[in-house]
Amino acid sequence: MKVYKFGGASLGSVDRIKQVGSILRQEQQTMVVVISAMGKTTNALEKVADAFYNGNQQDALNLFNLIKESHITTAKYLLVKTYNKTLDELESLFTEVEWLLHDKPVKEYDYYYDQVVCIGELLSSVIVNAYLQETGLNAQWLDVRDIIRTDDHFRDAQVDFEFTRDRLTPLLINASPTFYVTQGFIGSTDENESTTLGREGSDYSAAIFANLLGADNLTIWKDVEGVMNADPNKFTDAVLLPELSYAEVIEMSYYGAQVIHPKTIKPLQNKGIPLLVKSFINPALPGTVISKKNVKGLPPVKVIKENQVLLHLTSLDYSFVGEAPMIFLYNLFAELGLKPNLIQTGAIGVQVCMDDKPGKLDQVAVSASGVFDVQIEKGLSLYTVRHYANGGVNGVLEGRQVLLLQQTVDTVQYVYR
Repeated sequence: MKVYKFGGASLGSVDRIKQVGSILRQEQQTMVVVISAMGKTTNALEKVADAFYNGNQQDALNLFNLIKESHITTAKYLLVKTYNKTLDELESLFTEVEWLLHDKPVKEYDYYYDQVVCIGELLSSVIVNAYLQETGLNAQWLDVRDIIRTDDHFRDAQVDFEFTRDRLTPLLINASPTFYVTQGFIGSTDENESTTLGREGSDYSAAIFANLLGADNLTIWKDVEGVMNADPNKFTDAVLLPELSYAEVIEMSYYGAQVIHPKTIKPLQNKGIPLLVKSFINPALPGTVISKKNVKGLPPVKVIKENQVLLHLTSLDYSFVGEAPMIFLYNLFAELGLKPNLIQTGAIGVQVCMDDKPGKLDQVAVSASGVFDVQIEKGLSLYTVRHYANGGVNGVLEGRQVLLLQQTVDTVQYVYR
């Protein structure tokens, strides 16, 4: 058993969907195929959710209509024999969102976000499944919301692995090789409310399937040749990393590298399942293999996170920042769903670098003002270099003002403007 995951960039056009079929036709065994939303559909659906929640109902409907038209057009150019059946299936999914958009929001934003945004993966997987069937492959569509059970922590739902395992196993019963086409990124509560597993969570979904099925491996297909040591759009000297350890990838993801969703590795590591990152454009390339093997001599791994803020928190009475204030801060961040990217403590102050989330940062400032004097600097960047002894620090910081530096034996981080 193998698990394949195709990201949005692999599904952004009719030709690319045909390439998915070409890759799958090389396989002669039962597989689970995890599909993301097409192209920039998730971004477009986020705008729908924002408009709806802000009371702009007609704008939300107009934006959603553009998404509908785009998917219908894709199906029209891709399908012949299965087009009418597929259109009926798409219309049924469209209705799921439209009935909600005709209502008024009475719950929290994150709930509506999940109900709207989850539709992207459902639409794309219906079209891909229809195309595979039309080209003669034995494909079967599965609604992942009937399989992956989660709690109701919308936008970052936690998976009930035991329930999910019990639901998954009986579904994969076809005797002949079958491509089970399903969705990444989403699940469902015990009240059948759609949830999402965190932005870019399709990788994690694929890892869940690989873990529960004891897959031989998981392959994530991307529009790059594999995992690079840096973003090639920002660093002209970026190179391919042929092999990586589970631990290294977790560290890279933690520091912000757009490699693999941070939750993806644990389900694979628990069962020693290798993760392959392959080129969707050129499947013949070797790509990157991620496994338990300890890989030494890596080049510097460089990550830039932009749109950062630096919180300067100073105790109001100049008392030492001890256990109680830090527990208060960590509890506050957890309550608001904020994840610091860097924390540095001093005698009477704490500095915290994190992603700029305006609404939530305002709540931090208000809540923390009873314990700290709170100052916030915005418009900053965070530059992280792992294995910096091998280079990588020079260049980025030229002409920049460094506001905070944190360094360990293997990793150095700079907050700068």
